[in-house]
Amino acid sequence: MEFPLLVLTIGVEIFLALLAVGLLSVLVMYVIDMRQTRHAVRRNYPVIGRFRYLFERLGEFLRQYFFAMDREEMPFNRAERSWVYRAAKGEDTTVAFGSTRDLRPAGTVLFVNCPFPTLERDAVEPGPRVYGPYCRHPYETSSFFNISAMSFGAISAPAVRALSAGANKARCWMNTGEGGLSPYHLEGGADIVFQIGTAKYGVRDRAGNLSDDRLREIAAHQQVRMFEIKLSQGAKPGKGGILPGAKVTEEIAKIRFIEVGHDSLSPNRHPDVNSVDGLLDFVAHVREVTGKPTGFKCVMGTSEWLEELCTTVVERGIESAPDFITIDSADGGTGAAPMSLIDYMGLPVRESLPMVADMLIRHGLNERIRLICSGKLVTPGEVAWALCVGADAVVSARGFMFALGCIQALQCNRNTCPTGVTTHDPDLQKGLVVADKAERVYRYATMVRKEVGVIAHSCGVLEPAGLQRFHCRLVQSSGRSLPLDELYPPPPATPPVDAVAAGG
Repeated sequence: MEFPLLVLTIGVEIFLALLAVGLLSVLVMYVIDMRQTRHAVRRNYPVIGRFRYLFERLGEFLRQYFFAMDREEMPFNRAERSWVYRAAKGEDTTVAFGSTRDLRPAGTVLFVNCPFPTLERDAVEPGPRVYGPYCRHPYETSSFFNISAMSFGAISAPAVRALSAGANKARCWMNTGEGGLSPYHLEGGADIVFQIGTAKYGVRDRAGNLSDDRLREIAAHQQVRMFEIKLSQGAKPGKGGILPGAKVTEEIAKIRFIEVGHDSLSPNRHPDVNSVDGLLDFVAHVREVTGKPTGFKCVMGTSEWLEELCTTVVERGIESAPDFITIDSADGGTGAAPMSLIDYMGLPVRESLPMVADMLIRHGLNERIRLICSGKLVTPGEVAWALCVGADAVVSARGFMFALGCIQALQCNRNTCPTGVTTHDPDLQKGLVVADKAERVYRYATMVRKEVGVIAHSCGVLEPAGLQRFHCRLVQSSGRSLPLDELYPPPPATPPVDAVAAGG
């Protein structure tokens, strides 16, 4: 038999075999669908009904790439993601022919340009801020844009390594998240904020209580600059962290001091902290043991407790204050969370940040307690807004995930992230090349800081810390915009409790 004929014959036989297998598979699925009783669509439309699930899965991606307009998609639209991608890759971030951002909806942020903007020759680099002036080891940094909490376990080892190396080059800090300190956090040389979650991963004893010995071990690392006590986070206020058992590898279990392969569920609060006094005592204890600045992170809901905390700090003395407060937004959320919490619980940062900033001013604590803002702030405009309102620094998680290559596949709660950012599957992790992504992290952080500076200079101030509420306006439902200092009038400032507390 001639060779071409042989190839054709084999090809036909393979096709017929595949066709037979396909028909048999369809027959099997038909019988299964007709006999099962759980799914009405599959029972009424055997085989064909299965395509419904495929279309549901593909819908997320089809909307993202084909049907949603640049400014429509949630949680982050294409315009926001594209800006981060271009900034991270070092590409041109300018646009042409006008903005696609609709300036008419209520809540739209607008900055007021100055007729005599700051010349480049007059601009200055951001000045240093001191965190923890009463600590044995205060932390001084000029970075106002940093990496928010993402645990090793929730994100992969290559992702942590790239973030660490990129943060070191950008001279910004990275937060460990509640999953403990891994060698990958330290590998890149970045400044580290160690987060103490409600399960106290990495600093717990066998019973799950705080271990002072392990606290000292963590604090002994020079790179660990501050400690953050997590009360709540944007994705799930009132509920502890969730790490599926599929992600709890031997390595992660060793770092967290938990069991391999079991779901890792944190309590919904610190069992040993049930009052404002208890929280201040906890802050003081961690600070005393570690010698390093200590604060806490929360999502604002009710505000009375924070008012009470400020009053108690003034009564106890300025040294008792937390060194910083991180306010997370109700629309934050890289982690897995119940839909009932991620959709409905907590206040968005647009409302909570002005509230907390004013509270600190009223009590004369705004120079003592540094205010950090978190939650869906990934572009320069959003960061500049937070600085106008009163934040000392902004931290972002999802912005840096985009810098790592995240495509918003919405699979963070599974072990199937296609870009290797939130998976522990080695085959998927290999797509995330640490050296390349570290450069992207560096370029993204640098570009955000640069463009926030551009906004500040356009407003007529020398550097971003000079931004005030009157530099920013919000569009109202009437279509007219109002300045932030009119919407949120700063309260009468109480003189600082102690001038030394300013610390920079």
